[in-house]
Amino acid sequence: MTLAELTLAALAGIAGGAMNALAGGGTFATLPALIALGLPATIANATSNVSLLPGAATSTFAYRSELRPLGGVSVRRLGAITFAGGFVGSLLLVWTPGRAFDVIVPWLLLYATLLLAFGRHAAEWLRSRVTIGPRALMAVQALLGVYGGYFGGGIGLMMTATYGLLAAVTPRAMFAPRTLMLTMANLAAAFVFIGGGMVAWAACLPMLAGAVAGGWAGALMGKRLPAHLVHIGTILISIATTAVFFRRAYF
Repeated sequence: MTLAELTLAALAGIAGGAMNALAGGGTFATLPALIALGLPATIANATSNVSLLPGAATSTFAYRSELRPLGGVSVRRLGAITFAGGFVGSLLLVWTPGRAFDVIVPWLLLYATLLLAFGRHAAEWLRSRVTIGPRALMAVQALLGVYGGYFGGGIGLMMTATYGLLAAVTPRAMFAPRTLMLTMANLAAAFVFIGGGMVAWAACLPMLAGAVAGGWAGALMGKRLPAHLVHIGTILISIATTAVFFRRAYF
């Protein structure tokens, strides 16, 4: 890789780590950069997953004292379910032909973008009308794990909406369990991606370093920036990224 390419990977890692620390959606920064570096979409997605894992793990450690059961289900059980789902999802990615993933990923990005924009409002609307128990929470968590292992774009917002709906958890109280579940899904996928030789290490290492720095900086900024500005900025980035991937796949 050239110096310019290494710099792009590191800067994308910084942006992705900061976005995850602030509002989620770090994949919207890292995946396009890896595609721009010439990586096939499946390899780029695997590399992005591994690059963002250390930042998620660090956040999980920082939140460890705040972990509490969700909706009557222990975080250990939910973590195990998420790990298993992430493992299955990552295997699905390994078995997905590159061209098929190119066609699928714009729709996944669109879905994640809609969740970023409307997920919280939808969760509030549903929660006022539906009451669902622990079994439903575990089933949905398994599906979230599969999605996180396969792609993961917008997974943080999906978990936010899920926990608000199924476990009646406040946004602040879900920081710790959500971060843990993100880490478990990414960790399971990392085992498969690394074992399957799907990680482009030349791009992954500078991106990983950038993500750690970005996660730290994002946490500091999060204490100062208004939440609505962070949310709006993340949505704008996701819309632009989704448009680029639709153009790439279909036009």
